Amino acid sequence: MEIIGTFLNSQPFITLFLVIGLGYAVGKISISGFSLGIGAVLFVGLGIGIIAPHSAPPKLLGTLGLILFLYGIGIQHGKSFFKGLVSPFGIKANLLAATAVLIGFGASLLLAKYLGFGHDFAAGMFAGTLTSTATLQAALGAATTMNPSVGYATAYPFGVFGPILFFYLTDKWFKPKIEVPPPTRMVTAEIQAGAYQFGGKSVDQIIDKAPKDLDLLMIRREGVNILSEPNFIFKDDDILLISGFPESIGSLKKTNSSEVVRSDRSDFDYIRIFVSKAGFVGKKLKEIAMPKGTSARIIQIRRGDIDLIPRPSLIIEYGDQLGIFVEPKNRSLLNHFFGDSIHAESSFSFVSFGFALVAGALVGLIPIPIPGVGVMKFGLAGGAPFASNLAGVGLNLLLGGVVVVSIVVLTIILVGYFILGMKFDDLLGIASGAPVTLPFLRMPVN
Repeated sequence: MEIIGTFLNSQPFITLFLVIGLGYAVGKISISGFSLGIGAVLFVGLGIGIIAPHSAPPKLLGTLGLILFLYGIGIQHGKSFFKGLVSPFGIKANLLAATAVLIGFGASLLLAKYLGFGHDFAAGMFAGTLTSTATLQAALGAATTMNPSVGYATAYPFGVFGPILFFYLTDKWFKPKIEVPPPTRMVTAEIQAGAYQFGGKSVDQIIDKAPKDLDLLMIRREGVNILSEPNFIFKDDDILLISGFPESIGSLKKTNSSEVVRSDRSDFDYIRIFVSKAGFVGKKLKEIAMPKGTSARIIQIRRGDIDLIPRPSLIIEYGDQLGIFVEPKNRSLLNHFFGDSIHAESSFSFVSFGFALVAGALVGLIPIPIPGVGVMKFGLAGGAPFASNLAGVGLNLLLGGVVVVSIVVLTIILVGYFILGMKFDDLLGIASGAPVTLPFLRMPVN
C-alpha cells in the first residue's frame, strides 16, 4: 500500500483520472436499487486521499472545475430558473426549499451549542451539509480562522451521500406512484373528405372543430398532392393526410387502409432537417418564412425523443429536428436554409464561456453589505483534507452534519408530500436544489 501511495503522490495527473474512472465505476454498482451515481467519485477520492494525501491536483484545477459546474448549471437551467420565480409551482418550491434551509440553519446553531464547537465550525458544517461552496466563502469572509473549512470538509461527504440515501429510503417507504410518460410519437392517417361530410367546407372550418393534437398535412385531389391552405374548399373525393398522437388517430372510425398520399412523393417529398443556424433559435414558428419561391410546410418537430405539433406559437430551439413537406427540387435549398448540422447542437461557444467566467469572477469580488451582519462576497473557496478532520471536534461536526442534512431533506420531502400534496419526483428535485436556495446565508462566527 505504501508503494502505491508513493506512486500516486508523485503522479497527481494519473491519480485524478484514476479517481474519476473508479468513481464512475463504483457509482454504477446497484444494491437493491440503491447506487451512488456520480457521487461515488467523491468517496473514491476520499479513499485515495487517505492512501496518497499529497496527490491532490493544483488548487486552480478545483476552482476551475467548480466554475465549469456552475456555468453548466446556469446555461442549462437559466430559462427555467427565471420562469420558476414567477410560476405558482416555482414560488411554492422556492418557499419550501427556503423554509427547510432556514430550519437547517437554526439546527446548526443549536448543534454548535450542545455538541461543543464554535459558530465558525458550525458555519462551515452548515455549508458542507448543503454542499454550498458559496456559503463557505461567506463563512470564511466573516471568520478570522480556517475553522469553517474544517467544518465544511468534515460534513461535505454526508452532504452528498445523505440526500441520495434519503431519496432511496423514502421511495421504499412511501412507494409513490411516479408516472413516466413514454416518448410521444406522432402518427399519420388518411381519410376521405366525403366520409366526414367535409365537402363544400373550408380548411379553417374543419380545423377549428378538430381535436387540438390533430393536424391537416396534405390534400390529394385528382391524383395530385396539395399543401393545405386556410381557405381551401374540400370536395367529397379529396383524400386528406392528417397527423396526430396515436390516441386521437385511433379514435377516427373512417380511415383509409391505403397510403396513396404518403406513397406518392412526386409532388412533395418528406425530409427531416436539424435546426443549426442561430438565426432561427428563439423564433416562433409563425415568424419563419420559407425561401422565396419555395412551396414547403413544417409538419412535425422532434425535440429530443418527443414529437411536437407545429403550432404557430411554438418556439424553435437548437437541435430541433423539423419534418418538412417540400418539392423534391428544393430539398437541398431547405437543407442549406436551416443549416441541417447535428454538430451545431453540441458545439461549444468559447466566447460566451469566457465572458461568463469573467463576469462571474467579477461579481464574486463585489462586496455586498448586509445590515446587522457585515459585508459578504460570493467568491469561491475550497476545503480541507477529510481524514485529518475527524480527530477532536471532527466527529461532532460529522454528527451535526448528519442531523442537518436529515432535517433539510426530510422537511422538504415530508412537508411537500404529505402537507402540500406535491409530486414525489418534483420534491426530489427541490431537495437536490435546496442547498443553493440561500447561498448568501451567513452565520455569526464569534
